[in-house]
Amino acid sequence: MRAWLASLAALLCLGAAPAPAGVALETLLAEAPAPKLSDYRLFRDAGGRQPNGLTPYALNTPLFSDYAEKFRFLYLPPGTTARYRADGVLDFPVGATLVKTFAYPADLRRPDEKVRRLETRLLIHKREGWVALAYVWNAEQTEAVLKRAGARLDVSFVDAHGQARTVDYAVPNQNQCKECHQLDKTLQPIGPKARNLNGTFAYAAGAENQLAHWSRLGLLSGAPKPEAAPRTARWDDPAEPLEARARAYLDANCAHCHNPRAVASNSGLFLNVEETRPAALGVGKGPVAAGRGSGGLRVGIDPGHPDASILAYRMASTEPGVMMPELGRSLTHEEGLALIRQYIAGMKAP
Repeated sequence: MRAWLASLAALLCLGAAPAPAGVALETLLAEAPAPKLSDYRLFRDAGGRQPNGLTPYALNTPLFSDYAEKFRFLYLPPGTTARYRADGVLDFPVGATLVKTFAYPADLRRPDEKVRRLETRLLIHKREGWVALAYVWNAEQTEAVLKRAGARLDVSFVDAHGQARTVDYAVPNQNQCKECHQLDKTLQPIGPKARNLNGTFAYAAGAENQLAHWSRLGLLSGAPKPEAAPRTARWDDPAEPLEARARAYLDANCAHCHNPRAVASNSGLFLNVEETRPAALGVGKGPVAAGRGSGGLRVGIDPGHPDASILAYRMASTEPGVMMPELGRSLTHEEGLALIRQYIAGMKAP
């Protein structure tokens, strides 16, 4: 009893800092978006480096965004859980919020030093559906403000090979968010599928499989053991099969549009990992309406011949109207392109 009183006195009388307020769920669910990121109390600090009770996560194979680093977090309202789905994105409750900050270290070879945060994107599951918002960080790195119309940011960094790079970084406007995140004509998350989360994450308390971690903490219900769940390969792990890596890369970078339920469904080119038909994957398939995007080539994938494949040609381009993906990058992803070229080169004609 005496020890408890002493602790209470320390908290009340000696000026101990109070516990931080929780995430502002009522602000997340409000009809109008907050003008500043800090209004949601998703982070404890002004610079967005200390998550306020959020769960960090990563994807086995993420979307390439001009070599930007991405810091992902999940918020679930108290007393709620996400429900497991073997196919598609997990079933998230109302109030669930996916938080993704895009940032660049000054030198990619030292990713923890001199990190500049550019924007934090929120996907908020409101009662009427998902809403996408982008908040752009100020030069002082102390606040991010809502930018419905998007923004252009000049970025300079040194890449993993020691080469100086510059990027005309594009923060998407709300219509562009809807274009990439549209599934069955409604806005949906893309990344947090069971197969993308079925991998190890280095948590502060130690490395653990993400599906197992979420299940153990009560954040996820109905999930089987990780070995019984589907899994997307890591595109950059040479220990994994080449085809699995290439298909994972195309799924992450192309299939949000190129699948039967999304905006490029009329193309007949479906690059989601569930697709198995060679023609739907572009093998020997002519373009529906590529125009000059075809580069004068005849088919999406010409097995054994990456130089004759439209897919590789458009991935290599940075020219508007030709490049694919057409949003989210201004640079060629050299490593990703090399993977897809290797994949096509090793293919045999059906």
